[in-house]
Parts: sequence; C-alpha cells; structure tokens
Amino acid sequence: MLATVLWLGSLASLSLLVLPALQKVDAKSQSILLAAIQKRLDPLGWFSLALLLATGMFQMSANANYEGFLAISGQWASSILVKHIFFGLMIVVSAAQTWWLLPTMQRAMLRQQKNGDVAEVEALQKREALLLNLNLILAILILGMTALARAA
Repeated sequence: MLATVLWLGSLASLSLLVLPALQKVDAKSQSILLAAIQKRLDPLGWFSLALLLATGMFQMSANANYEGFLAISGQWASSILVKHIFFGLMIVVSAAQTWWLLPTMQRAMLRQQKNGDVAEVEALQKREALLLNLNLILAILILGMTALARAA
C-alpha cells in the first residue's frame, strides 16, 4: 500500500502542484528543480512500480477467483485484465517521461538560457503536463478496476 501511496501521491503532486508552480520561475530554476525532483523521485517511482508488480502478481495468483493466465471468466478476471492493461500503459508513459521527456526538457531549458527561445520549452512542458495527467487518469482507472475486482 505504501508503494501505491508513494507512486500515486507523487503523480498527483507533480500534476497538480509542481508543474503549475514551475511556470512562475525562470528557466534556470526550472531546470535545477526538475533535475532535483527527477533524481529523487525516479528511483522511488520505479521501485514502487516493481514492488506493485511483484505484490500484485502474488496477490492475484493467491486469489480464489484466479483461474489461470488469460482465463477470463467473470467480472473479477475482466477487471484484473483491464487493470493490467492500464498498468502497462502507465509503465510506458512513465518510461517516456523518465528517459525521453525530462532529459529533453532539461536540455531545452539550458538552450533557452543561451538563446532565449521559449517555444521549445513551452511545447515540452505541455507534453509533460499531458503525460502526467494521462498517468494520473490511468492511476485513477486502475484504482477503479481494483475496486471493481474486489466487489466481485
């Protein structure tokens, strides 16, 4: 549960607090803050994902409703399948953020300091907000699928 709270809490914090606040500071400060956040949050986020994956698979296989790999019969199995699809999408989005978007943003912010062009940084910030909001929506859907499976 702590991994869930840490992961989803960090997504909500970034989406609702950090990114909007970053709009009010200069490019150099944004670059420094993003680098510091990424350095601390990425290892925690990926550890949480790995822990959620491991404990989720264990809990799923121990559940009385589990009938085997891709044996989809009933509300519980359907909910778990959809939940896993959403989880896979979250991993893809998180990977894109961690290994493509955030480093690209940091480089763009450094270039912006030198040449003053804000268009590239603004476009990347919009993508970052979009990906964070997408991950937050996927997280909410995952929690909904979990609730639906537990109700079954």
